Amino acid sequence: MPAHDPEHAPDTAYEEALHRLLSLADLERMTGHATPAYKYDLERMRELAARLGLLDGGPPLIHVAGTKGKGSVAAMTASALRAHGLRTGLYTSPHLHSFRERIRLNGDPLSGQTFAAAVARIWPVVEEMAGEPIGAPSTFEALTAMALDVFREEATDAVVLEVGLGGRLDATNVASSSVAAITSVSLDHTAILGSTVEEIAREKAGIIKGAQPVVSAPQDPGAMAVIRARAEAMGAPLTEVGRDVTCVQEAHDLSGQTLLVETPRDRYHIRLPLLGAHQAENAAVAVAALEQTPLSLSRDSIEAGLTAVRWDGRFQLLSTDPYFVVDGAHNPYSMARLRETVQEYLPHARVHLVFGASGDKQVDLLTEEAAAFADEVWTVASRHPRATHPDALASLFERLGTSARSATSVAEGIEQALNAAGGGDLVLVTGSLFAVAEALQHSLGIAGEHYPEFDPQASALGRV
Repeated sequence: MPAHDPEHAPDTAYEEALHRLLSLADLERMTGHATPAYKYDLERMRELAARLGLLDGGPPLIHVAGTKGKGSVAAMTASALRAHGLRTGLYTSPHLHSFRERIRLNGDPLSGQTFAAAVARIWPVVEEMAGEPIGAPSTFEALTAMALDVFREEATDAVVLEVGLGGRLDATNVASSSVAAITSVSLDHTAILGSTVEEIAREKAGIIKGAQPVVSAPQDPGAMAVIRARAEAMGAPLTEVGRDVTCVQEAHDLSGQTLLVETPRDRYHIRLPLLGAHQAENAAVAVAALEQTPLSLSRDSIEAGLTAVRWDGRFQLLSTDPYFVVDGAHNPYSMARLRETVQEYLPHARVHLVFGASGDKQVDLLTEEAAAFADEVWTVASRHPRATHPDALASLFERLGTSARSATSVAEGIEQALNAAGGGDLVLVTGSLFAVAEALQHSLGIAGEHYPEFDPQASALGRV
């Protein structure tokens, strides 16, 4: 059972509800490089949503897909909607510390009671489908249905949905959107989505399902051609950041960056607490998407919302002397952008990397990008079942000429790196959002949830 905030008594109803959800096929945590084929079949998700009455309209909805930055854009847009006084639902994945974080109302994770009630509402239909040829939904499909159901029950004024994987056949794509936003597209999940950026862009662009407005981040030319073609075929007006919307970084330091975002409609001055040029790009996508909603957001609301956004685990500075940062970069493209951010904000720092990676990623290319700016590395494995063994990661770094040693846990890797770092050095935890979550839990005393049935380390020790 999951651990909970020590200040509160265990929430038995929540624990039982979560156990029910995890009894379904949890495709995120299955080991191996390929996801079962039925993941990419929306028939079951449509049936689940239809039986729950979730396909009948709803509040204005922003749907966000992309390889890198979609969670940040989702968080920024939801923050601006809240700043405008709108009751806002936000659905994202994965979570850092608790499944409840995936479904948020007005910025707050669901309470255990609300989460348990949502599971109870959908569960009769889940059991019904399990006894039929169509089969039971997966954990992610059930969670997506829960989110849509909660947002309806709670009478939200606006909803932001982040795609889980891909877009065209992602469970979130049963929802009708007012605006589709596509962040930067690059190679990731190639075993599932395709081996070229054009193939992956085709999956992402599948969230364009009609003539709703579309916003795209700057893209590789091949990816942009695919997005433009899909938008044209659907009669969807396309706004491109870099062509129709511009973003200039006016100032930056380790507390944030000041941006000027200009659209055909307005000019926005934003103090963004998220660091890096890629976050400036994400802010421009968010602003453009917010302008396209039917909600008539004010400039003040958009500026205030982006200034107030919080999205943990993305170049998050935890302490100084030495600098201690966590960043969830988990594919070669995002690791390259992380290197640019380190060089921009801490150009003279010696970099001590605490590195973990999931086995379904392009681990060879990921370590290659990381080795390009790391002075020494501690390799770690999170508790996630798909985590690559630290010894295997260390071997990859050593072959690249970067000193690396294995640690028995994320916490041990952090402590060893901090002990080795001098003043002005950087200790950076990256390579996996799951490793970052454990770093935050260790460093900030957060009681994260543990799922023993999915914990390979627990299994190895005979605890399951």
